[in-house]
Amino acid sequence: MARVTRDQNVTVVETDGNYPSLEAMKLEEFGGMLLSEASHAEPPLLVLDLTATGFIGSSFIELLIRALKRIRERGGAFALCGLQPFCLDILETARLDQVFPRYTTREMAIAAMTAVSTPDTP
Repeated sequence: MARVTRDQNVTVVETDGNYPSLEAMKLEEFGGMLLSEASHAEPPLLVLDLTATGFIGSSFIELLIRALKRIRERGGAFALCGLQPFCLDILETARLDQVFPRYTTREMAIAAMTAVSTPDTP
């Protein structure tokens, strides 16, 4: 289904497959886990690694929006990384590429998240 790890105080959720709208059971399991992490990750910094996912459907996009809302309500940040071409096309078509920060690699996403959570010191 998915794997949750922590790296530099950032919670990373790594998908393991495709999430079309037709696979309701698979999406429901993943959604419960992602929304739980968005509600409980401490600090509220969450990266979703989609490297292994080549297809997403509209229900998955709704799930992303719900996770983003939860993490932002907690004053946190949410980013995507490893988007495959089809998934990126879907987000760009829906103009959601402007809503979700996205990074090529997990390392880049984690670096951006830790920069957000680290206050500047004089």
